[in-house]
Amino acid sequence: MDFVKVLPMAFVMVAGPQIISSFFFATNPAWKRLSGAYVLGAAVSISLVVGAAFLLAKGASSSAEEADTGLTTVDYVILALLLFAIVRTYLKREESEPPKWMGKLQEATPKTALVLGFLLLGFFPSDIVTAVSVGSFLARSGDSFMQALPFIGLTLLFLGMPALLVVALGPRAQILLPRVRDWMNQNSWIVSEVVLVFFVAIVLSG
Repeated sequence: MDFVKVLPMAFVMVAGPQIISSFFFATNPAWKRLSGAYVLGAAVSISLVVGAAFLLAKGASSSAEEADTGLTTVDYVILALLLFAIVRTYLKREESEPPKWMGKLQEATPKTALVLGFLLLGFFPSDIVTAVSVGSFLARSGDSFMQALPFIGLTLLFLGMPALLVVALGPRAQILLPRVRDWMNQNSWIVSEVVLVFFVAIVLSG
């Protein structure tokens, strides 16, 4: 059941420009194609990063000796990455204004959305740290890569949620989505910190 432990990390993956971009695409007249391309790009990059981290950690775990504390080199790497993410999330907490490049998303094409999804979810600093931590943790726990699929799926569900709200709410979504977007932008760092600290506790507990 180790995959259950990493599921909350999906929220950390989307907190910030990632989920805000989803809202921008969902309020575009071409929201179906843009949202679909964005989620597809994210699916590819998340799978690649988590998979690479899993394979590297698997190899390291198989050749590493247990320390007196029961923690291996992989565990210490995971902890270092998580602590980095905690500090970075706290330092970035006041940045409530979205990046300037987001102003151009209303004119984005499906190709732009695809590339953005790939880059944001695969190479954004906090997402690299989170994805590597998840892949390494599962490998360290002796799980298969299949255990990472629920985490990847939940992350993609979060990214696709604004588009799903458009389907479910229709015109009312145009009123609700900006409010949810603003709340996420202003308060998501708190939830992210809680999740990261929780995951640190899991790693330390073995």
